[in-house]
Amino acid sequence: MTTTIEFITALFCQVDDHLPAIPKHPEAHLWPSEVGTLGLLHARKGVGNRAFYRWLTRDYRALFPRLPERTRLFRLLKTHQDWTQACLAAPTVLGVLDTYGIELIHPMREGRSPQQIGRTGLSNHRWMVGGTLCLLLNQWGLVVAWACATAHVAENTFQWLIRQFEERMIVLMRHDSACCITTQVDGKSEDLPEVSRLT
Repeated sequence: MTTTIEFITALFCQVDDHLPAIPKHPEAHLWPSEVGTLGLLHARKGVGNRAFYRWLTRDYRALFPRLPERTRLFRLLKTHQDWTQACLAAPTVLGVLDTYGIELIHPMREGRSPQQIGRTGLSNHRWMVGGTLCLLLNQWGLVVAWACATAHVAENTFQWLIRQFEERMIVLMRHDSACCITTQVDGKSEDLPEVSRLT
């Protein structure tokens, strides 16, 4: 069984392998690999900023001895969030693209806050208020690219994600209840006939 320290160490090694060319700023407290690791840990932990920082400083401060204070850390993560793109998997000949609804609030609570970021949409045949996550996976199930939008957008909104890889990948994509293949034909993205039914 892997301990959390072993997981964080392995994650750091993976990030460090993908970010070797980024130099450390002379006044920075953290190396770029540490920033990338902390950003991925925060996303993986799935809690708010304060809860994540409490967990990190309480249990794993020894792994990041030069950790800045909370607000400075999260400004740093926001500034350098594009570094995590270097950790995405390489495309393969065959890939799969699908979308997932993420419910943020109950539909009865919609519109109560001016800071609401989700919209009303349909996911798994039911109404929700939230967002849509789109993942493009390679043949090994690793994330090659991703995008997100509010829940009310149609699935074909994410066609641009496929077009970025149309020269390198054949992408299976779900359209409603059918599974189609999107591929490159004469320089244009085209849906081939339905290949199977999803149950």
